Amino acid sequence: MALDLNPLLSFTFLQMGYHSSPKFSMASTHRSVFREVKNPNKPFSSPHKVQVTHSMPPHKIEIFKSMENWVEENVLIHLKPVEKCWQPQDFLPDPASDGFHERVEEINITDGIRDETGASPSSWATWTRAWTAEENRHGDLLNKYLYLSGRVDMKQIEKTIQYLIGVGMDAQNDNNPYLGFIYTSFQERATFISHGSTARLANQHGDKSLAQICGIIASDEKRHETAYTKIVEKLFEIDPNGTVLAFADRMRKKITMPGLLMYDGCDDDLFEHFSAVAQRLGVYTAKDYVDILEFFVERWNVEKLTRLSSEGRKAQDYVCGLAKRLRKLEERAQEKAQQAPTIPFSWIFDREVKL
Repeated sequence: MALDLNPLLSFTFLQMGYHSSPKFSMASTHRSVFREVKNPNKPFSSPHKVQVTHSMPPHKIEIFKSMENWVEENVLIHLKPVEKCWQPQDFLPDPASDGFHERVEEINITDGIRDETGASPSSWATWTRAWTAEENRHGDLLNKYLYLSGRVDMKQIEKTIQYLIGVGMDAQNDNNPYLGFIYTSFQERATFISHGSTARLANQHGDKSLAQICGIIASDEKRHETAYTKIVEKLFEIDPNGTVLAFADRMRKKITMPGLLMYDGCDDDLFEHFSAVAQRLGVYTAKDYVDILEFFVERWNVEKLTRLSSEGRKAQDYVCGLAKRLRKLEERAQEKAQQAPTIPFSWIFDREVKL
């Protein structure tokens, strides 16, 4: 999930299935035309805002140190041994097989926890490294699948990825694991939903391969969501006041997506346009965002928390009443979407797409 470009890749291929088009050769990388970058300095310019690097009080660190054994017993169980994990090649044609070209042809036509050393044996560090390694397969698989499909401008996708990694991302978690785990719980559920939605749409439009790929990725995201949800659940048990304050803080900042600053050298509002198409297709919507919030409020029993400080009770009221307010904004967004224009996406050779 961390720097998750998977919805970008899933959307790109799926969107191709909504328009009739000629079959492209596998060498789609050669079809990219030279584009003049509108603002060459933009990719490495982050929005100007005050960044908070550390917001958790030092005494809270002991809470996470005390959770090491609990993490080993309750969180690491949600990892799979490498030898039992699927790998991208499991879902792609074998280049050494006799039917490789036929298989490619088929694709073408189908519409407090820091790892101090980098190798720390602590439970927190073990989880973070293994989780990252599992997530890495998602982008790998989708990237290779898109390349083999021959139906997208891979150079533009690769440029988008480079721009995004170059500009970075500030999720406003302030190096605070309370905020970080709430954020990641939300993100893992969001990617579970978006990949599951893409799988359903791909299946409806006859792309069984993409449906299988997105389905298996969604199952990974669900497993990761379970782990992060359990961590926050434990934090509510150990430190309900600190955790509800963090939950309210996190939701006031909003759960911004890792691709927020994406740029392809052409479209200054690429993420906004990308999100609008995802909303229209039902891949990931404003309703999903609110549904996720309601899910966690109920799952973590936020309404039933007791022994809170006055600030904690205010945070509890804010979080528990937020979904109702967001529903009204969701209705306005749907009305606005009805007057949406049509714009080109460089990922699909500047094809016009309705927002």
